[in-house]
Amino acid sequence: MKYFVILLGCLLISLTAWTQDTTRVKASSADSLLTELFDSASGTQPLLPDRMVFTQRAFWGQKGLLRLTGLAPLNAENRQKELKIRRTMLVSHQVMGFITLAGFVAQGILGSQLYNAKGADYTRLHDTHETVGTIINYTYGTTALLSLTAPPPLIGKRERGLNSIKIHKYLAILHIAGMITTNILARKIGQNPDLKPYHRAAAYTTFAAFTAAMVVMKF
Repeated sequence: MKYFVILLGCLLISLTAWTQDTTRVKASSADSLLTELFDSASGTQPLLPDRMVFTQRAFWGQKGLLRLTGLAPLNAENRQKELKIRRTMLVSHQVMGFITLAGFVAQGILGSQLYNAKGADYTRLHDTHETVGTIINYTYGTTALLSLTAPPPLIGKRERGLNSIKIHKYLAILHIAGMITTNILARKIGQNPDLKPYHRAAAYTTFAAFTAAMVVMKF
């Protein structure tokens, strides 16, 4: 178990570094594209995309909270700054995703041991399982919020058909639903132990969808 944790930590560090390197490459081209967008349009190009996630619109839309309060006036200069904020938030989103994934792995190991534990071992593993579960809920929520509240992307042509971003979003819907189901069943197991197989199935589904959502963004 000790060596597994060390290996998992090394893998997490390597994947985090890879994420940051990949994002730096994309960042330079994104900044150039944004500059060209505003320069070529001479200020006439719309500054925001027509379609945004509702949370993005609530904060960054034309009538969003940050616009109405004057904290982030909508203009070309601020949009360039917002792109950098977006990049930072999405890198943090990926890093938190890896941390959450590591938590899922640890929780899976604890869960498998818990199913066969008895007596004092059961109590110890159950308490640890609940603690790790609470931590995962926080890291998972932070991961989601970093993506949902990031400034909107550049204005550009949307790719038609299925692509990695769309698959990532579809998988996100699946693992969010799985996360909610897993938590609900976890609270009901104490009253109805027969729910354990369904809880485990929901947890595995969440883990698989979450892992796939991360992997698909790398290809």
